[in-house]
Amino acid sequence: MSKFKGKKILVVGCGTSGVSVSKYLVKQGARVMITDTRQRTELSEPLKILGDLKVEFELGGHTERSFQGAELIVVSPGVNMQNHQLLQMAKSKGTPITSEIELAVSELEQPLIAITGTNGKSTLTTMIGEMYKNDGKKAFIGGNLGTPLIEYINEGQPGQVAVAELSSYQLELTDKMVPAVAIFTNIDQDHLDRYGTMENYIAAKKRLLKVCDRNSWVILNYDDPVLQGFAQENVGKLIWFTMKNPMKMGGDFAEKFFGAYYDAEQNAVIAKVTGREEVYPLKELKIFGDHNKQNIMAAICAARVMGVNQAAIQATITSFKGLPHRLEFVRKKDGVYFFNDSKATNIQSVQASLGAFKRSAIIMIAGGKDKNMDFAPLVPFVQGRVKLLILVGEAKEKINRALGDFTETYLVGTFEEAVLMSFQKSRNSDVILLSPGCSSQDMFRDFEERGDYFKKLVNQL
Repeated sequence: MSKFKGKKILVVGCGTSGVSVSKYLVKQGARVMITDTRQRTELSEPLKILGDLKVEFELGGHTERSFQGAELIVVSPGVNMQNHQLLQMAKSKGTPITSEIELAVSELEQPLIAITGTNGKSTLTTMIGEMYKNDGKKAFIGGNLGTPLIEYINEGQPGQVAVAELSSYQLELTDKMVPAVAIFTNIDQDHLDRYGTMENYIAAKKRLLKVCDRNSWVILNYDDPVLQGFAQENVGKLIWFTMKNPMKMGGDFAEKFFGAYYDAEQNAVIAKVTGREEVYPLKELKIFGDHNKQNIMAAICAARVMGVNQAAIQATITSFKGLPHRLEFVRKKDGVYFFNDSKATNIQSVQASLGAFKRSAIIMIAGGKDKNMDFAPLVPFVQGRVKLLILVGEAKEKINRALGDFTETYLVGTFEEAVLMSFQKSRNSDVILLSPGCSSQDMFRDFEERGDYFKKLVNQL
């Protein structure tokens, strides 16, 4: 008998995660109520997915009665628990509170590869999935990337491994999952509108480290000083990846190095995770930028310790074309190159994007909804590299104060105006780069809608 049968469970939030977990719980015989601050008219798509499922709804706001009567509360990632009085009340009264991802992992029968960090999570998650596929193995790919992990449980777990991207929001209620592999890509300022301080944001990410045990492989970016600090608290089996050649560093680190590094002389990744040295050439790589080399190194380490063969990994490196909205080439028109990097919603993402281009003739479109970030660290990346900066959205004035003195800058009123001006001001061989450095929700539903609209406008020029 299901442990959820007959239980009164409250699902807070009717987004993708809330819908999926509600479907699972109803299937398990639970009495499910979904509560959301949005009205029914705003939730037509999720309500359509739920169909005739036996679910009670509380829409347009939350009531104390629904929280008091719940035997279990499942909180969606978008809900800020710290600022939610009813959730805090339920917690103080001892009501169990969990998340979709934690609930899914409690039912997961296959190993979990969990991936978090500020940037690169989606690319890395997808890349590892492709490595499994090229090795003839079936892997679930999802989490924060598209499909909730609970859907894999709903489908009967038809695979050999689950590869899940986990955001800081998803990790806030994590305390029981034990991943086979935990990967941390990098840590930089993001979501400070929710967390207030970097310390709080880092603490949310670190929850994944804290649930690892001595059998977990923990893969860390050596080039990130915050993640170097994570190593001191790690109890799992540590693997490093780095753009630096440890063999040239000498000393104890070089002698005991376990992981992967980039060898610029060979243009290859050197991996030392299987008891012997393996070389993965990058000469046919279709994605560019040092950040993608880091993604490749992390993917190699995870795939090899989980038994994926070397040939499948090399085939993936050669064929992988990247994801939409991540430095995505859109078109070339009149000698001008257009790139869609709408997923660049934080400072480190923009730094990586600008650093991927070796030329200085970049026209960059930036702006959107500020996440309480400091844009000053972009100065050395903009100065001498961005010849024209076009700012749009709620954060344009703040970005202008930080960067406007370091390159020619225009503030415009609409996204359409930003794209048109970028082309009008361009010259042959220029790069026009949409790399917002902000969330999209002042003008768009999400970064995908923003990127798709950018591509539409570019293709209409």
